[in-house]
Amino acid sequence: MKPSSPLNARGLSPPSAAAATNAPRAAPTFEPIRTRRAFEEICDRIRAQIAAGTLRPGDKLPPERELADLLGVGRNALREALRSLEIAGIVRLQKGAKGGAFIQAGDASRMDEVVRDMLSLGSISVAELTEARVHIQDLVVRLACERATAGELDAIAANVDRTEAVTAAGEYLERVECSREFYRLLVAAAHNQVLTMMVRSVTEILMQFVYTRVAGGGKPQPRLVEKRRAFLAALRAGDAELATQLMRNHLASVHRLLEPFIDAVPAPSQGRDVRLPRQETKMSHPQ
Repeated sequence: MKPSSPLNARGLSPPSAAAATNAPRAAPTFEPIRTRRAFEEICDRIRAQIAAGTLRPGDKLPPERELADLLGVGRNALREALRSLEIAGIVRLQKGAKGGAFIQAGDASRMDEVVRDMLSLGSISVAELTEARVHIQDLVVRLACERATAGELDAIAANVDRTEAVTAAGEYLERVECSREFYRLLVAAAHNQVLTMMVRSVTEILMQFVYTRVAGGGKPQPRLVEKRRAFLAALRAGDAELATQLMRNHLASVHRLLEPFIDAVPAPSQGRDVRLPRQETKMSHPQ
């Protein structure tokens, strides 16, 4: 049977090369595999085609039988490779008449899982996360001062208003969600996808500590809304020095409140499984 066309190229073009959008692309080539475990080599071959730009998000891989023949591997090895790529978020496996294996766009949430697993396994510490957060937010704030649009600043202002409302209503778990959204809106205003991924992964993990404390009856950190409004004023004025200092001061107070958790987490060299602590002592919750 004559192989069908290897790909239906409906993928997204790289943002850094707009001219390549309409340029003809070479069809991906798959050669027989002769070394290593077959499924690992299959994964590497498909990743290589993605790196070369011959496979893009939305593209469909050749049918299973055809792709196995092209690679010179058994269908079981191919299925194992596709399952591995699906777990990694690289392909989406769809059943049915119009199904198949489709290349996916990148999923930033995968980074959250990696960092969370490294923390749980003791490869990194909460202290390292909080230290990294300070320096990452420095850059985020400086870029946001340069790049934030009026609409993005208004969205942050609306978030601060909502934070004030839920605080007044005593809805402290909802205030945690406001804080999570605040950092998401702030990094969005920096217009850098790498920073967005980094902030999301670090913030999501640290906010778990916050949520646990609040759910356990922890009292809200005082003057949070006042601090947010002062920070927003500096951001609107484009005063990067003041805005970064205000953010650093706020994060320092947050991290001081997290110190009991940091002390409870073993150092990476201990090689022990780490669990997020569940202490009963009531304290102001950081945000």
